[in-house]
Amino acid sequence: MGILNVTPNSFSDGGQYLDHGSAIAHGRALAAAGATLIDVGGESTRPGAERVGSEEEQRRVLPVIRALAADGIRVSVDTMNADTARASVDAGVEIINDVSGGLADPAMATVAAATGVTFVLSHWRGHSAEMDSRTSYDDVVDDVRSELLDRLEAVEAAGVARDRIVLDPGLGFAKTAEHNWELLSRLPELQAIGLPVLVGASRKRFLGALLDEGAPMVERDLPTAVLSALLADAGIWGVRVHDVGATRIALDVHERLRRR
Repeated sequence: MGILNVTPNSFSDGGQYLDHGSAIAHGRALAAAGATLIDVGGESTRPGAERVGSEEEQRRVLPVIRALAADGIRVSVDTMNADTARASVDAGVEIINDVSGGLADPAMATVAAATGVTFVLSHWRGHSAEMDSRTSYDDVVDDVRSELLDRLEAVEAAGVARDRIVLDPGLGFAKTAEHNWELLSRLPELQAIGLPVLVGASRKRFLGALLDEGAPMVERDLPTAVLSALLADAGIWGVRVHDVGATRIALDVHERLRRR
């Protein structure tokens, strides 16, 4: 899943693709580099980021979604707004990727059910401005699993088909670096729920901590690619990344070895 942030303030590429033409060109480049899906988002979820209204969010993302879908590129929308999700499905997306797991907008599960598209349900404890204060867990894997199961029950009750749901542990959302590593090391406990799992670790702070202090953001693409190959070996459904080319090479190496 190639990340396409049509935002002025995303943590690693804010403002680079705010212009529709630049965003469309980058989406096409991500697809050409080997992305299976392009995940288009119009609202930053970096720590401390302020909310964006659905009208402005749609102004940013809908023209990009329409253009990519018209090219035959598979598109998902990264949104917490039910109105944006519905409009994006009408524009051609086949996946709603809601980092709040349907908690930010109570109408989201209803939209996901009515449209019949795949719904990525993430673990989430609060908006960006407050999530760093909600990092208390007894056992992060047990607690994330329990809270995901609660959300799974709620969205299924709203009519979302179980075979249309993908889970995401929400790395970095109300989680410390140690929490992220613990979740990654114990992913089989989340996979045991029996649903596909998406992981979004690309360029996040806990990977940046492996590098020299002050290293440029793009240097986080190497550990992202290495982690992506390890996740593929663990049977993960998908990885959400900024540098599709590097990750595609890592996945190709993994696939070549797996076939032998």
